[in-house]
Amino acid sequence: MRDYLNNFMIECDYLDSDREFLLEAFDKIQGNEEAKKEFERILGVYEGNIKCDYYKEILVPAQNAGKLVNVHMYTSGLLIFMCMTKHLKELYIERGISLDIYHNSVLDLRYKLEECKAVRGMIGSFVAWWFPGFFDLTRFALGRLQFEVVKFEHNYDKNGITLTPESKVINVHIPRTGTPMDKEGCDKAYAMAREFFKAEVGENCPFICHSWLLYPEHENILPKHTNVYRFFSEFDVFEWADNEGDDLWRLFDTEDRNPHRLPTNSSLRRNYVDHLLKGGRVGWGLGVRP
Repeated sequence: MRDYLNNFMIECDYLDSDREFLLEAFDKIQGNEEAKKEFERILGVYEGNIKCDYYKEILVPAQNAGKLVNVHMYTSGLLIFMCMTKHLKELYIERGISLDIYHNSVLDLRYKLEECKAVRGMIGSFVAWWFPGFFDLTRFALGRLQFEVVKFEHNYDKNGITLTPESKVINVHIPRTGTPMDKEGCDKAYAMAREFFKAEVGENCPFICHSWLLYPEHENILPKHTNVYRFFSEFDVFEWADNEGDDLWRLFDTEDRNPHRLPTNSSLRRNYVDHLLKGGRVGWGLGVRP
């Protein structure tokens, strides 16, 4: 497994320093008989049932195994999912799913590592609860975006689209890849998702997105020429709410919510800080895209 992890991280362009740190943490777990057996048991659980209880049967036991050798829970939680990619790849091959989609999907592990370093200053993931959708083969990275089929759970009748709580829709997630959310890339991703899920939901299935990016106040925050505004404007936001800045860390790489201390090293950050200093609100939105 160590060689597999090393090659996996090389193929997914992990920084050498991150790769070395994670391999050292893996070696600590392998060097303790109890922790090693627990990791092996967890991998067996996943291989036996990809619809297992990921929190109780995967994440918590892995974190507990890490504690035995002083490996932080963020690190051990990420490591177990990295190990699970070996079987995940086998499942893609068995089901005839493109390995390009596999590679694009497992890159999310690296994205979350980079996010954890930026926000918490640690190598690992503080949102490992997010990973199961990729591992139970319900969520896939298709081009620039990520998608999964979900029930709508609302009533909606607008713009020629009628949806009920039981209607199936394609849920959109926006991974933090470090690349622009340009229109061409997003349009290509939507087209890929329609094709990928066509057998399950038919043609022209609507998309839904729940995100801080869809907060209606963005109409007054974002310059109209930006990719983020263009993404926001393509959705009909039908439900939204203010919050206390719960998602600000996603933009500012810090959990400090004081606008006087937030970084302003990009135009988006400057616009947001200016909005906050003027007493502006922040929150989330839920929208439909045809």
